[in-house]
Amino acid sequence: MAFLDELGATLKGAGKVLLLSRPGAAGRYRAPRSGRIFILGNGPSLREAIDRFGARLADEDTLAVNFALNAPEIQALRPGRYVLADPHFFRRSGEDANVDALWENIGRADWSLTLFVPAAFVAAARARLASPTVIVKPFNAVGVEGFRAFRRRVYKSALAMPRPRNVLIPSVMLAIWSGYKTIVLLGADHSWMKTLAVSDDNEVVSVQPHFYKEDSREGKRVRHEYRGYRLHHIVESFAVAFKAYHHIAEFASAEDVEIVNATPGSFIDAFRRADLSDILSRPR
Repeated sequence: MAFLDELGATLKGAGKVLLLSRPGAAGRYRAPRSGRIFILGNGPSLREAIDRFGARLADEDTLAVNFALNAPEIQALRPGRYVLADPHFFRRSGEDANVDALWENIGRADWSLTLFVPAAFVAAARARLASPTVIVKPFNAVGVEGFRAFRRRVYKSALAMPRPRNVLIPSVMLAIWSGYKTIVLLGADHSWMKTLAVSDDNEVVSVQPHFYKEDSREGKRVRHEYRGYRLHHIVESFAVAFKAYHHIAEFASAEDVEIVNATPGSFIDAFRRADLSDILSRPR
């Protein structure tokens, strides 16, 4: 049965690559200026990391995601790479004030910034920007599973990735494809299960706190999006993400890439743990 499950997943994955992947979106990404990069997840623990080590992180290669650039602290870090993956970020102007503010902040970047977006949204992203300092690059947000040899082949070719349940998954894959040999995760708390609840009306409540103060409009939008989801749907979605990290760890090991999780209390169990101060004390 396990063999048949893997065979079915492989055939499904191959079909998705043939139908959805764009070879032109699997090109070489800008070479890193150092051998390591710090991926800044938006979990609450990122606050302490920035408060303690912000000045040192500003001198490192960093990658930020989602609404991070709406926060002054991330603007001060001047991340060289940025990843947007959720279709919500590519809706028309005027539909979400927080999204509009994000695009304005991305466009105001006065440093060299590469914005990675799913291939299907490249035109929408470029239409939002008029900045000589921001380069938009596509990636294949095509999630596949299946036999290990198949996964490694399509991951290595950048035609697919582990199922992108959240933005951290494509972020790590893009760091690997960009040639980094050490990838450090910050703010990757993923402790959503602690915040799950079910109301007396059988409505599932899932709070996903961030390092910045949550805008009330964004909180309302997220609650609206979760409306109608059952608990098993949400738990299954969490499982997809945590499984994807093990697929990433397997691929990274084959590519001689070290992924280190420096997020205190993180629920991700796929990567080696380390303290941020110890990592920053090492030469780049």
